[in-house]
Amino acid sequence: MNVFLIIMAFVCLVVGIIGSVAPGLPGPPISWVGLLLAGFTPWVANTPTLLIVTAAVAVFITVLDYVIPAISTKRFGGSKYGIWGCNIGLIVSFFGLPFGPTGLLGMVFWPFVGALVGEYIKQQDFQPAFRAGVGAFIGFLTGTLLKVVYCITLLIVVIVAMV
Repeated sequence: MNVFLIIMAFVCLVVGIIGSVAPGLPGPPISWVGLLLAGFTPWVANTPTLLIVTAAVAVFITVLDYVIPAISTKRFGGSKYGIWGCNIGLIVSFFGLPFGPTGLLGMVFWPFVGALVGEYIKQQDFQPAFRAGVGAFIGFLTGTLLKVVYCITLLIVVIVAMV
């Protein structure tokens, strides 16, 4: 049973990292479940404090991932149209048009294009629409970076605990 739990823990930790960059998968919560599962084995001793703090961080980062693009878009002069465009671009990137289902280029390209088009619909001017698109894009990358760092950190915590 312990071997099964540790295998499932590592599966969750790896899927969490993938989910941090792939749209539609909540990476940090999945990685946290991996940490939790690893704690049920004799090889990894999770304390309640560690689990509570890492769960709170996972929730905070997940919420922040939705807030950062909005803040960044507004900071670059955008509106809700740009934010919605970025979100629609994320959905389109999930279906992989034209760069593959989870291709890195698609995940980078479509949110930017979505924010640009959304803001252009609102303002009918390319310059501010482009700035808003850049803002949404920077916010998207910032949120993604936070999620990846968190998930990799949990993976390292489990690996170090096992050594």
